[in-house]
Amino acid sequence: MAIQPLELLRQTFPGIQSAEQLTQLAQLARQATYPPNTVLCHEGAYEKVLYLICEGEVIITKRFDTLEEDHLVLRRAASGDYFGEMAIISDAPRSATVTTTTETTVLEIDQDVFRTILEKNADLAMQMVRQTFERLRQNDRMTLEELRKAFETLEKLDRAKLDFIEVTAHELRTPLTIMRGYASMILTDPIVRDNPVLREMIEGISNGSQRLHEIVNNMLDVQRIDLEQISAAAVPVSLPLVLRGVEMQFKQAIQQRRLNLQMDLQQNEGDGSNYIEADPGLLSKAFYHMLMNAIKYTPDGGTIRVALSYEDHPVMERVAHVQIADSGIGIDPEYHSLIFEKFYRLGDVQLHSSGKTAFKAGGPGLGLAIARGAVLAHGGEIWVESAGHDEAAFRGSVFHVLLPIQAALREKMALLRVRYGE
Repeated sequence: MAIQPLELLRQTFPGIQSAEQLTQLAQLARQATYPPNTVLCHEGAYEKVLYLICEGEVIITKRFDTLEEDHLVLRRAASGDYFGEMAIISDAPRSATVTTTTETTVLEIDQDVFRTILEKNADLAMQMVRQTFERLRQNDRMTLEELRKAFETLEKLDRAKLDFIEVTAHELRTPLTIMRGYASMILTDPIVRDNPVLREMIEGISNGSQRLHEIVNNMLDVQRIDLEQISAAAVPVSLPLVLRGVEMQFKQAIQQRRLNLQMDLQQNEGDGSNYIEADPGLLSKAFYHMLMNAIKYTPDGGTIRVALSYEDHPVMERVAHVQIADSGIGIDPEYHSLIFEKFYRLGDVQLHSSGKTAFKAGGPGLGLAIARGAVLAHGGEIWVESAGHDEAAFRGSVFHVLLPIQAALREKMALLRVRYGE
């Protein structure tokens, strides 16, 4: 049986001591009955009504994402409960959606009326504040629990992905090695060598298997980075020599694409004092992927500039600063961090062209993740600067890498990352 309005107000708001005020509030409150599945409060809307449930039940839900239809159930409210006080007290939009689950009778009190009562009753005001904060704490606890569950699910999915990468990569290596070996042997046969059609077909098989082999190796590199199994050696390394070596690997692609590659290394070449303690193999791999990225997203005839300088750093002391700038399509600021995540690729995959160094060529999205892992293994920093994506104006991008000269600083940088994040 529904609670009478005056009795309901007396039970709900014991802070109102005056019988006259209770009677006045009961007279000003509107009683209404709503069928099931009626939305009384809309999340995000500015509504000025406090609801007290006389009879029935409502469900209070909240969205995590405006694009999602699924809602998180915060709580259910029944006879004697109230809702809508947060929006009235803070004069803010509704923080949740309230929907009837059964036929529900409520008392509706307008904002101005309820605020007048609050101003005259300090005990009631404190009661409302305590109740509001308690509900906020409950909502926070529920949200944190949902986030914890989501994080655990993501961890399991990531672990499964790494396991899949490892199994797949190792299973592919053996047949790829056989294919490459047989293709190389067939190319030495005079019959094939003297037949342009056969030679082109076998070279296609050889080049394709070589590309697959590179992808498999990249997958294994990413797995080692994720499992923190990658370690960087500390031997004297000449960065100009490393960068020149990477340049030579793309010499043919740069000529075919008519790109202008500028290597600003003259002031550092031949200077024995500018050696750094690093792993030449890892650095070569990092700069290989970064230069490939610049080539892929720079249109034919564009310019790529690789610059090396040595600077003082507030934490890493003396550092080598490598910049790879391109006149390409650029990257929107919101993706500046995401592009270094494994398997992340910008744009529509179906619109990517084929080929390792073709303009906007497709790929598994591993190169920059490997570069980032290699740089972090050296205790360095990597980031990108770009005004935004534009395939008409070609604003370009600048990738930065800082590498400490002394390997002893790697441990210090690792501790700082653990404490303050990357």
